[in-house]
Amino acid sequence: MTQFGIELRPKKQPLSAEQRQELLKDPGFGRVFTEHMVTLRYRHGQGWGQGVLEPYAPLTLDPAASVLHYGQAVFEGFKAYRQADGRIATFRPDANARRFNASARRLAMPELPEELFIHMSDALIAQDHEWVPSEPGQSLYIRPLMIATEAALGVRPAKEYLFLVFGSPAGSYFPQGVKPLSVWLSKEYVRAAPGGTGEAKCAGNYAASLIAQQQAMDQGCQQVVWLDAKERRFVEEMGGMNMFFVYRDGGRVRLVTPKLTGTLLPGITRDSILKLAPDMGYTAEEKLVSVEDWGRDLESGALTEVFACGTAAVVTPIGTVRFEGGSWTINGGESGPVALAIRERLLAIQHGTAKDAYGWMHPVPVRG
Repeated sequence: MTQFGIELRPKKQPLSAEQRQELLKDPGFGRVFTEHMVTLRYRHGQGWGQGVLEPYAPLTLDPAASVLHYGQAVFEGFKAYRQADGRIATFRPDANARRFNASARRLAMPELPEELFIHMSDALIAQDHEWVPSEPGQSLYIRPLMIATEAALGVRPAKEYLFLVFGSPAGSYFPQGVKPLSVWLSKEYVRAAPGGTGEAKCAGNYAASLIAQQQAMDQGCQQVVWLDAKERRFVEEMGGMNMFFVYRDGGRVRLVTPKLTGTLLPGITRDSILKLAPDMGYTAEEKLVSVEDWGRDLESGALTEVFACGTAAVVTPIGTVRFEGGSWTINGGESGPVALAIRERLLAIQHGTAKDAYGWMHPVPVRG
C-alpha cells in the first residue's frame, strides 16, 4: 500500500489510545516519540529511491559510515498543529524544505525536491495524526534529518545518504514554561566564523556549541548568547534561537534583530516575525547589534525588552543577562508585552484561531 508515493509498512500492533494519552500527558520537548518514521535512500548515479513508512526503530550503520567520521549531517525542525476545527496543519514546511537544501548544498550533500520533503512529512503526520496534541501551545515537532551512510574512509563527499523524518509530541521547550530566560554572553567561544557553516543547520554547529552551553549552565543560565568570531562584540544568536531587541519611542515600537551575515542561522520564526511586525503596528529592521549597544540602551531606557525566537520555543522573553564581571536585568526580569503579543499572534495563526493572511499553514491530508 502506498500514499504520497511512499510505501506504507505501519506497525501491526500500535499503542492503545490509553497508552498514547499517558505519554501525551506531559511530553516536554524531545523526550517522547511517535510510532513511525519515514526513510528514503540516495545513491550517487541513481538518485533518490522510494520512501518507506515503517515503525520507529534504531538505525543500523556501518562503523565506517561517513557521518561518523566526517560529520555530513543536516536536519530541520518544524511543527504540526491541531487546528480549531480538529484538522492538522504544519507551519511553513516549504521554508524548512528550502533551508534544508541550502544546508545540504553547504555540506556537499544531495538536495531533496521540496515537494518530496513535504510529502514525506505529510505521510508521517497522516499515519501518526493521533499523536498531534490539542492543547494550546502544544504541537507535534517534526524532525527531518539526512546523514551520509557510505562506508568509506576517504575524505570526500559520500556517495550514499539516508533521509528520514520522525516526530515528537512537544509541550514547552523550557521546563519553566514561558518565563524569562537567563542568558550567558560567551566571549571565550564562538559558534561560527565567516566562510564557515554558520548559516547551515548542520550537526557539527551544535556539537561545537555544547561546551559554551555547559558554561552558561555552570553560571546559572539557561542559554548562551553568541558573539561574532572576529571582534567578539556583535550579538549573533542564542544556542538554538534568533534574537530580537524591542525599542520604544513614545508610543512607537521598533524591533531590531541581528542581520544575517552568513554566520547566523536564518530562522523561520525570525522571518515570520519580521513579516508580522508591520501588521501589528511595529517597525522592524535587521542590523548589527553590539554588546555596547545592548548595555547602553538598557541603561537609557530605550531598550525595553529582549526575546528569543525559534521553532521549538516560539517566542521566549529574556530577563537576565550575565557575563564575566557583571549582569543586566531586562524589564525587571519579567515578560514584556511585545514579546507576549507576538507569541500569541503566532500561536493563533499556527492553531488556526486567527486568519492566516500569509499562506503559512499547510493542511495535512489525513486518511479516514
